[in-house]
Amino acid sequence: MAMEPGQKAVVVANKTADDEPAIEATRLCRTFGAIVAVDDVSFEVGRGEILGFLGPNGAGKSTTLRMITGLLAADEGTAKICGIDVSHDPLGARQCFGYLPEAIPLYDEMQVDQYLRFIGNSRGLVGADLEQKLQDVCSRLGLEQMLRRYCGTLSKGFRQRVGLAQALIHDPQVLILDEPTNGLDPRQIIEVRQLIRELAQERAIIFSTHILQEIAAICTRIIVIHSGKLIADGTAEELAGEGSTGWEVVVSGDGISSEMCTGIGMTGGVPGAPGEVVHRWLSDTPPDLATLTLQIEGCGSSLIGVGQARETLEQVYLRLTAAEVVQ
Repeated sequence: MAMEPGQKAVVVANKTADDEPAIEATRLCRTFGAIVAVDDVSFEVGRGEILGFLGPNGAGKSTTLRMITGLLAADEGTAKICGIDVSHDPLGARQCFGYLPEAIPLYDEMQVDQYLRFIGNSRGLVGADLEQKLQDVCSRLGLEQMLRRYCGTLSKGFRQRVGLAQALIHDPQVLILDEPTNGLDPRQIIEVRQLIRELAQERAIIFSTHILQEIAAICTRIIVIHSGKLIADGTAEELAGEGSTGWEVVVSGDGISSEMCTGIGMTGGVPGAPGEVVHRWLSDTPPDLATLTLQIEGCGSSLIGVGQARETLEQVYLRLTAAEVVQ
């Protein structure tokens, strides 16, 4: 749903009133000189939820994630991970989340296994526990054959997978992923999507991207950020429901000519389900079903149904980000 300035999003899937949000951002603000990068952004994410963080390049997505992870201090507002304020207890908060930044911080002179052990040690993993976690995450991400390769020699796709591995190695309750499928081939993208779905069953995940297909394929809820402001928050269906584009009339058969359509107030049809044609009702008000049924049957076809047309996710995104946010 579209957001009013300063409004806080509190409706979270799979969350009851007694649940503490896994991620809580409250009125986050950040400027860089005269540039307002993030302006009064608030939202919550519950366990079991994959939040799509969507917006154009430069909208403020990465800056918001860096404030949530404690990598960048907020000018105003607070961020909590599993109830821990990242500004008051950054180490405690970091034990609860894994973070894949847009620019993956690999040490090119380290072998993959050395790098992941180094990250595991910094997360408090040692001995058999570290080795088991390393084996598990590398098996999940297909890195077994790359463990002796130097990070500096990896392709972009494998660098991305090593970045995911370092975010997952300590089995965190929260995952914050900034462009996690960047550089992966189609098969790897499908595999990473499935992995994220599995991980989300008991975790809260933020998935930041500007790629609409990624949002549609994996996210249970979407936030749209534009010019530093949170301008919409809801499921894909909820966002599309706010942008009704009129009425659609579904007809069986193809006996309605363009002239007949014009005569009864409909556009020419486009293919729908097998044996059906979808027409657009030209009036903003719904058609009279009894009259419309008689008219369509008179053309040699049958009326199957009438319903409000909904925007696609692409149309929603373009509508929301078409103009600069009014300050």
